[in-house]
Amino acid sequence: MAIMLLRSVIIYICVLIVVRLMGKRQIGEMQPFEFVVTLIIADLACLPMAELSVPLVHGIIPIITLLIVHFLICFLSRKFMFARYLLTGRPAIVISPRGINYKELKALNMTLDDLMELVRGCSVFDISEIAYAIIETNGNLCLIKKAEVEPASREDLKVKVSQNGLPVNIIMDGLLLKENVKLAGIDENFITTCLKKANLKRIKDVLLMTLDNNGKIFIQGKSISKYYTFQMDYNGGDKW
Repeated sequence: MAIMLLRSVIIYICVLIVVRLMGKRQIGEMQPFEFVVTLIIADLACLPMAELSVPLVHGIIPIITLLIVHFLICFLSRKFMFARYLLTGRPAIVISPRGINYKELKALNMTLDDLMELVRGCSVFDISEIAYAIIETNGNLCLIKKAEVEPASREDLKVKVSQNGLPVNIIMDGLLLKENVKLAGIDENFITTCLKKANLKRIKDVLLMTLDNNGKIFIQGKSISKYYTFQMDYNGGDKW
């Protein structure tokens, strides 16, 4: 009995350290590969705790191996965009000003009931109030309400407002997202001009750059915590 208790404590400490090193995420915020690693670690931890005939090291070594694999996957995801898309997928716009995107729902294996449940979870009960709704790669729903139904009653005050823009990522972790550049209809000169306004010289020095439908730019470099937001002359925001 004492041996089993000791083995359980050792495995518990080992798993706790591994989970802490993997990063702070709740179950609902995990990417698919993180969830799979977590499930396997849980199974590996139970075996040497319950079976005294299984050497303790046979549980610890696989757990540490999975931690190394996890770090390798995270590294590949940061450095290569195709690996990030392969392992975590892409956010999907399921509601836009055009309405519900049924093709995206089918691709996500979601029903309208699933979508409506997620929408209600965001305290929205009238789908016509939504400008954009996005299913993130971890399964969470994020949405932007239409300007006229946002708090502060701009419609009641008869104040003319423009619709909130939906930002699209142009640069992430120093990598140019060519598909999004094509979607936004911008070119290298546009990007270079934006970088100059943020005092940045190279794309690989950019942590994040986004562009919304209204031409608003957000840029932050890797080496500094300061970010820049400014407006650009832009007319291609009707493409997404």
